[in-house]
Amino acid sequence: MSRFPSLQLHPGRSLGFLILGASLHDVLSRLKAQPHLYPTIDVSYSPTQPLVAPIVLTLPANGFRLRFDGPDQRLRLIEILDFGKTQLGYKNIDLVKLPEESTTTAAAPSQHGPIFRHVYNRLMGPTFPGEYLAPNDPTGDRTGLYVLSYPGIAFTFPLQHSSWSPDADFVSLLSSTAAGPAKSLAIFHGASWHEARKDLFTRPCPHPRSLALSMKGKEYQPDEIELAVVFGGGVVELGRRSSSPFRIVLGETTPQDLVAELGPPDAIYRKNDHRLSIHKLRRREPRASHGSYGASPAKSEDLFDTDHSSAHTTTDDSDAEEDTDQRDDDPSQSTAKCFYNYFHHGFDIFISYPSGPSPPFPTANALAQPPTTNRAMDRLVATKVILHGNVPGSYPFNRHRRSQWIIDPDAAGTSNILDSETSFTTLSKELRNLWKGSYGSNHAEKATQNAIVLDRDWGDSPGSSYEVLEGWEDGEQTQKRGSSTQEGSGSGTTQIFGFPGMLFEVLKNDVVSCLTIY
Repeated sequence: MSRFPSLQLHPGRSLGFLILGASLHDVLSRLKAQPHLYPTIDVSYSPTQPLVAPIVLTLPANGFRLRFDGPDQRLRLIEILDFGKTQLGYKNIDLVKLPEESTTTAAAPSQHGPIFRHVYNRLMGPTFPGEYLAPNDPTGDRTGLYVLSYPGIAFTFPLQHSSWSPDADFVSLLSSTAAGPAKSLAIFHGASWHEARKDLFTRPCPHPRSLALSMKGKEYQPDEIELAVVFGGGVVELGRRSSSPFRIVLGETTPQDLVAELGPPDAIYRKNDHRLSIHKLRRREPRASHGSYGASPAKSEDLFDTDHSSAHTTTDDSDAEEDTDQRDDDPSQSTAKCFYNYFHHGFDIFISYPSGPSPPFPTANALAQPPTTNRAMDRLVATKVILHGNVPGSYPFNRHRRSQWIIDPDAAGTSNILDSETSFTTLSKELRNLWKGSYGSNHAEKATQNAIVLDRDWGDSPGSSYEVLEGWEDGEQTQKRGSSTQEGSGSGTTQIFGFPGMLFEVLKNDVVSCLTIY
């Protein structure tokens, strides 16, 4: 018998704990946490269009494949490709009785599969006629495929092409010796496979992204975030699945507000903790030069800390002590500073003492900017929001759930949609036009066109510290150290571009990996 536990099929909903609509982050984290059950996970994606093309997880040892859409990274299709790898059941009836000793391997497909009579008479019952897919070359390969569809589930049976007739009774055809056991099945959301596949990766998902919310445990689970709307001026509104939106006003929203609305953070990163990653900033100019990105309410050194997972560990305690001493004149403020890591929401929030607010968009409607009435300089508040893209192939892939965002077109006064799926070339062009003439000097405006290079590959492991390099002076890039990265994905080396109140971390393929609002 299969060495993997039995999984129950739920048409239109799930295979075991794998629920349609679940986020890639949740599913992949759950699979990786059980290597004895899921020893091999193959991740396939488009290196040039990772947010457009579907993302595919293949588990050869278990015999199934999972397909996620690119933009929102939600599970859209579950496919069983080998019925002999995992015991499957429907309403406590086995699809196939596996032998006591499994002789198949991940590289050698088994011949197991439910026959039509078992599916039609015992499992699913009567249904409408399905679709016949003829072989590409009927004169060579004489076996076609017949897709038998039910609401939320479909079975594929091999059928001899010579026996097929559009006028024949499909029950008789699939019950005859011309048809073999099912080769695969698919679980999807829809009335039939014929209808569902038209908009399989774009139709709304009925289930939450969070596996915890889908399983409806007794413990309280905060509502999940659907979309972050950037209004400028340090205002970010988080649209939620079931409850009303929650607006974060940097410099005013307190940690208590965050916990009440978003739940407790998954982890807390304290900037003075020498056990955690220290992000060192290498400069060619005085610190004040970074002020050219526009007014900033936080210290410029803090703005480049775009990744604060608690999974990081430092490799050099002396760097930590030196960095902390340089950053903060007041030891009490250094102790208080921390990041709230919301991995399951897809973002981090920096907690510190406020300073001045970021400037609003030049064309912002005054009504879109809430009055700053509670800005107290002596209490801890949210001063930065980091929205993570979870781009496949990037260095921090699967550390956070993907966070989708959009720049509010009314606040920014833009006619084009600027969101998390927009290429940075388009974003940069629109934002340059938006802020043109708003800088204090030509040098400040030119600074937005120069990238800061961030190399995450330095060090012996992902837990090593990384450095930020300014490397785009006079058209020449600073020589970088570390391992090479996959062309197109930009997994280790990224570029950071700044606009007033916003920092974009951009991969080599022109995809925004991270947006920081400050």
